[in-house]
Amino acid sequence: MTPGIPRADDAERLRQFKAEFFKALAHPLRIRILELLRGRNIVTTERRRTTIIYQVADTEVFDLLDLARRIVNAHLTDTMDLLRVVEGEMGVPQRSRAGHHRRRTEGSP
Repeated sequence: MTPGIPRADDAERLRQFKAEFFKALAHPLRIRILELLRGRNIVTTERRRTTIIYQVADTEVFDLLDLARRIVNAHLTDTMDLLRVVEGEMGVPQRSRAGHHRRRTEGSP
């Protein structure tokens, strides 16, 4: 996928991402994770009638999450750069791989 170039299936991919995201939020495992975070004093809770409000106990957690995001992004960028090098060696056009272009050799259809 080339950054900045829309794909025909972007709307469907976004819809699917949103569906999976909210499905994960509704998953019973999330409750277990929140209990674990509360037990480790990473989050605090406040009950308001039938609702339980979770809050991060130490805002430095957000710094940690930002760092994790930067590490993942750097890894993905390195992977994309390596893919471009491989595609360049194979003669694959530098565009979206959605079309699954195949390099033709002499005598191939």
